[in-house]
Amino acid sequence: MIKINNIKVLYVEDDELARENGIEFLQNHFDTIYEASDGLEALSLYKKYNPDIIITDIQMPKIDGLELISRIRKEDTKTQAIITSAYSTKEYLLKAVELHLVKYLIKPIKHEELLQSLQDCIDTLKSNNSNIIQICDNISFDTFNKTLTKDKELVKLRAKEILLLELLIKNQNRYVTYQEIENYVWADDVMSKDALKTLVRRLKAHFCCNSISNLSGVGYKIDV
Repeated sequence: MIKINNIKVLYVEDDELARENGIEFLQNHFDTIYEASDGLEALSLYKKYNPDIIITDIQMPKIDGLELISRIRKEDTKTQAIITSAYSTKEYLLKAVELHLVKYLIKPIKHEELLQSLQDCIDTLKSNNSNIIQICDNISFDTFNKTLTKDKELVKLRAKEILLLELLIKNQNRYVTYQEIENYVWADDVMSKDALKTLVRRLKAHFCCNSISNLSGVGYKIDV
């Protein structure tokens, strides 16, 4: 990722040393960076400067990172948000999905993971697309975090289910051929018709709507 001149980043971290290190890293890629040591200061900076990307820790004084993003989301769904935390509890993960976060990063954060998350933010800002794909009224898939949510509960997917769902969503509203599915989902292995039917049946079992359809002799598609 090269240095970006027209993107404003707000970095929120109450640990002074971690904040200094984070700012130093971000300066290699962004010209405009604001920093805050707690949620209230961050909220004030957000209202004043309208940043494009917010990176925030969860556990902070005054208001925590999830509450910060929750307040912002009441009027703004466009600003990209990345949460950092030392914890990966189910409660936090579910809240993260509701807030349409780009990524939930577990500390200690690897630079390559943060860079990829930032690139995802930039790509979304450029395309003006959301990473949350609504499959049915009560079911959505987060393409960045690869999580399926049903009735505000996380649905545990197997690896091949995630790959197939990703492929269908990337090519939504057209039929994805059997060969494409074999190449993407099975990679170097051989896909049998029975194995594919079983995989599709397992995936469809999570949905309450008939989103996935088959065209005999061609392949599968998903309508979202």
